[in-house]
Amino acid sequence: MRLTTLCYMEKDEKYLMLHRTKKQHDFNGGKWIGVGGKFEQNETPEECLLREVREETGLDLVNYTLRGIITFISDEWETEYMYLYTADKWTGELTDCDEGELKWIEKDKVPLLELWEGDRLFLELLNTEKRFFSMKLRYEGETLAEHSVKVY
Repeated sequence: MRLTTLCYMEKDEKYLMLHRTKKQHDFNGGKWIGVGGKFEQNETPEECLLREVREETGLDLVNYTLRGIITFISDEWETEYMYLYTADKWTGELTDCDEGELKWIEKDKVPLLELWEGDRLFLELLNTEKRFFSMKLRYEGETLAEHSVKVY
C-alpha cells in the first residue's frame, strides 16, 4: 500500500500544474498533475505535503486545506491512499522542478490537458464542492473502470 499527498495550488483562477516529463520510469509520465508525493517514514499527511511542495516548487505553504481522500485501486499497481489538498497562500519563489515543468494553468483549461481520467473527477469536485469528500477510483491498466464518491 502506498500513502501520498497531492496539492492543487490556486492563484488568480489558475492551478499550478506539473507536467511529468523528466523522470525515467515515471508512473505519471506525460501526465499533468498537482504537486506532491510519497510519505516518508513517520510523516503525517501535513508533513509530507509541506515537504513535497517545498521540494517540487521551492514554496512554503502558509494556507492549505485537506479536501479529500482518494483511494486508487488497480490491476497493475499497489493500492494507493492519497490525501488531496488545495492551497492559496505560500511564501518563497517558484523554482524549477526535477520531475517536470511547472506551469500556471487556468482552471477551465486544465481539463484539456493530458490527465488521468479519475483526476478529472476530483478536480471537478475541487472546483464545485467546498465540503470534504472521499473518492474511490478503480483502474484497469490506464482505464478508469469504476468510481464512487461520498461528499461529507
